[in-house]
Amino acid sequence: MADTRKPTFKPRAGTRPGVVSAERSLDDPVEVPSGAATGKDSNVLAFPEPKGRKRRRTVLAVLAVIVALVAGIIAAAIYSPVFAVRTVTVDGAKLLQPAAVQKALEPVKGKPLPQINDAEIAALLKPLVQVRSVSTEARPPSELLVHISERVPVALVKNGDSYLLVDVDGVKLGSTPDNASVPLPVIDGQGANQDLFKAITAVLATLPADVLAKMASASAKSPDAVELKLTDGKIVVWGNADEKELKARVLEALLKAPANPKVPVNVYDVSAPRHPFTK
Repeated sequence: MADTRKPTFKPRAGTRPGVVSAERSLDDPVEVPSGAATGKDSNVLAFPEPKGRKRRRTVLAVLAVIVALVAGIIAAAIYSPVFAVRTVTVDGAKLLQPAAVQKALEPVKGKPLPQINDAEIAALLKPLVQVRSVSTEARPPSELLVHISERVPVALVKNGDSYLLVDVDGVKLGSTPDNASVPLPVIDGQGANQDLFKAITAVLATLPADVLAKMASASAKSPDAVELKLTDGKIVVWGNADEKELKARVLEALLKAPANPKVPVNVYDVSAPRHPFTK
């Protein structure tokens, strides 16, 4: 701002009479307008911090604290002995002996629940061939629930003086000395090659349990010519593996149909499931 004060004049010593020299005294005070900045930073104006930026910084700080607390809680849970396994409960075991399952899972006892996963349990139960798959469920603070899905036997295979129970993959699940004690069809595991064996077991695995229980035997001249024999001597012409689920439903319906004494049925042909027939 321009200084509007009038300069102070005084005669300079030694000047000639009639000549006036003007100068401003350095001792004269200089007025500074109220609110004006002084010093080195007199030309810098300070602005207050925007509210939005301050709020974001506060939110980020709070989130950082929360993340750190959550991480600490998770780490404590993973390694804390409070969540150590003390009880192992198993469901779904029918072929398996409960004692065998408990013995196989003994290594997980004392281990914190968060450190246990399905892959570890599956590895421990792998020697038990009856187990197809497993899943686990943690029940804090100390119980582990293991769900077992067992392999399902679909046929009996003659093996010397006994019969082996096998599933759709041909896995041996057990044995019995009397095939009449197990409601499963007998197949020739020695005479059939691998392709024929798989074709037969795939058909048997598709059948509902009540229909499977009525089967006495199963055979195949080729993968496209699977044939089943019922316990009452009647024959089921199955054909190939195409539309096997539909064939199973059609066969179930035919077996449930009322018998007509005047027209006895000896053969059920479901090889063309949309046009089945009996004879």
